[in-house]
Amino acid sequence: MSARKNLVLLVLCAQLFLDSMDVSLMGVALPEMQDDMGLSAEQLQWIISGYAVAYGGFLLLGGRAADLFGRRRMFFWATAVFAVVSLAGGLVSSGGLLILTRVIKGVAAAFIAPAALSIITTTFPEGPERNRAMSMFGLTGASGYAAGLVFSGVLTSMSWRLTFFVPFVVAALVLLTVRSVIAPDEANEGRRPGFDAFGAVTATGGVLLLVFALTRAPEVGWGSSATVVSLVASVLLLVAFVVIQKRRTDPLVDLGIFRSRTLSTANVVGIAWACATIGWQFIALLYLQDTLHYSALKAGMAIVPMAASILVAVNIAPRIIGKAGLRVPAVIGLLLQGLGIFLFLRAGEDASYPAVLLPALIIHGLGNGTSFLSFNIAGVSGVANDKQGLAASLIQSAVQLGGGLGVAVGAAVLAGAATGGVSGYHHAFLAVGLFSLVGALASALGLGAPGSSGNEADTAPEEAVAPQQGAGLESGRA
Repeated sequence: MSARKNLVLLVLCAQLFLDSMDVSLMGVALPEMQDDMGLSAEQLQWIISGYAVAYGGFLLLGGRAADLFGRRRMFFWATAVFAVVSLAGGLVSSGGLLILTRVIKGVAAAFIAPAALSIITTTFPEGPERNRAMSMFGLTGASGYAAGLVFSGVLTSMSWRLTFFVPFVVAALVLLTVRSVIAPDEANEGRRPGFDAFGAVTATGGVLLLVFALTRAPEVGWGSSATVVSLVASVLLLVAFVVIQKRRTDPLVDLGIFRSRTLSTANVVGIAWACATIGWQFIALLYLQDTLHYSALKAGMAIVPMAASILVAVNIAPRIIGKAGLRVPAVIGLLLQGLGIFLFLRAGEDASYPAVLLPALIIHGLGNGTSFLSFNIAGVSGVANDKQGLAASLIQSAVQLGGGLGVAVGAAVLAGAATGGVSGYHHAFLAVGLFSLVGALASALGLGAPGSSGNEADTAPEEAVAPQQGAGLESGRA
């Protein structure tokens, strides 16, 4: 890669590192926040959920805005908002205001993520160069999450407010470099496509309510009025969204993009991948703290070997993809991820970390990193430049929805376990592990044969799926 491209990747990866770190920074700091500010249990939960709901709900809008109004412009201003609310979060003394900063930060991240990913996919051409860039992007995300687990304990021991101030400093540094490193957005010649306001409202509202329902159901119950009303309203809004998209000349989401079998499969795999791994994380951290009585810091440190194995996987995966295409590493990765989760069925009341937990974590991490890169590449390769933001937001929305569903399923199985105790955790691990098998099956059926374009069965129009350029890639997504 050229030096300038390396600088672009460095700036984008720095922001992704921040986004990933910001998620895991909150976990250990929550008890200190509660004691210092007198927060209720519900307020504490919304410090985490508020970010997730806003992020998942606004991703589609963020992706389309990047395509229409400029990727660098969206990245810059959303990062500025992220920095400001990070600073505000460290200064406020009200629980309600603290939650508000997290919600706004989630909205900002929903505009940052697809803009950053689409800048990568339009800067680096399909093939080895883009695969390398994507592997660095994935490695950065894993590093940021692991760093957040470690640093959260260190920062919280001094002051929980540092978990807000540190992201502000990183975001400010990114802002100082964006305009000098990332090329300006291309001038939009001719007619600018219209902005689908009704589509934006129905899509954002529908996804927001869906993520909200999945997030809250484990707490209030699947049969509660809040859950039922949210799910019904979500379905109605999403149906209305589809109807609007079919009738619009300039839709928020060009439904023709889903005619690509590879892109559609990548989104299904993304949901299954997130259901498994994020659902597993939720259950595993509870198991480590409630059953093995690990402290929050020790539990976070226990997961670090998995993060390290993810880093190894995302460095090796581009070579495998270049030789075998996307199907093989996706299937093998998801099977390894599932095996790592199923190995937690050996965990008991006093499970040995070196003999029982460590091998499961390493296997899970290797599979997780390999499959993550594969379905991400599969979701954006072959997509026209003017739809890269949309394609990026779709795959990220799939991961967000999958994560919410995985946590909901894991929590429901834990709560409904007849015997409770370790057997309840075993049932939950089994339930979320099955999603990895679903993802592996979908990958085997839908990502195309090695060495092919992956779009043999696709019927997408030329404007939705551009000619493939990747050497040895079936049909990559980024």
